[in-house]
Amino acid sequence: MSELAKCSVDGCNSSVSKSGYKLCLEHWRFENKKPITIKSDAEIDKSESKVVGSYLSVTTLGETLNISNRKLNQIFLELGWIDKKENGWVVTDLGAKLRGQVEIGRDKKTFIKWPVGIEKSRVLTRAIEEFLRPESKMIAEPSKQAEKEVGEFRSKYPANMRATDGHLVRSRGEMLIDNWLYMSGIAHAYERQLPIEEDVFCDFYIPSGDKVYIEYWGLENDAKYLERKKVKQEIYKKYNFNLVELQDKHIENLDDFLPKLLLKFNVKVD
Repeated sequence: MSELAKCSVDGCNSSVSKSGYKLCLEHWRFENKKPITIKSDAEIDKSESKVVGSYLSVTTLGETLNISNRKLNQIFLELGWIDKKENGWVVTDLGAKLRGQVEIGRDKKTFIKWPVGIEKSRVLTRAIEEFLRPESKMIAEPSKQAEKEVGEFRSKYPANMRATDGHLVRSRGEMLIDNWLYMSGIAHAYERQLPIEEDVFCDFYIPSGDKVYIEYWGLENDAKYLERKKVKQEIYKKYNFNLVELQDKHIENLDDFLPKLLLKFNVKVD
């Protein structure tokens, strides 16, 4: 076998990588690599607009958002975008609307890929911020738009009644519901912003079972309140969220009503 020729670059004593070549592998790579160019903002916008059908894994998305893929999946789960099955992750109806796609990994387990641009979702970034917020600050703060829309209601009914678990609520009825959930060992959040682009807050959110939202309609004689109630009901219906609706007739007998209502969504009360 004949010895390979030396690289033609002055001072390089390495052999070419293949007979007939003039460069060693290192210098061939150097000569053939593409120059790095700096694009203008306009060029970047133009190139990104052509990214159609590109998807990110949860790992890549997590690196972009500076959060682990495990925590990110937990957030997707709480948002109701994905669900956990025996063979891996699947997308929910809401996740499908966001163009999440199910893939099968080498281990035959399913995982989800998300479209490029999902990392800019206001719902997702807001959820990550709340998820990483210290426990002492878990009460969600409304956005400026949400504060503008519900400011009058919140000013009229301030959250100044403290439930057993520390939640500050706005009425005796809400306090009874919060205390019942706490004493029943059901993890819940108070006034959680819905995982949608609209600025809407639920009264209570239960992440277990099929993920349940609770609304307590306690002001049936207030015209503005009834208008707000109708809008919220339409939003719950639009996104197919699991909703338990409570009225004054339920409040004094929560033991009779809530276990049955929650069981419909696989939330069991021991």
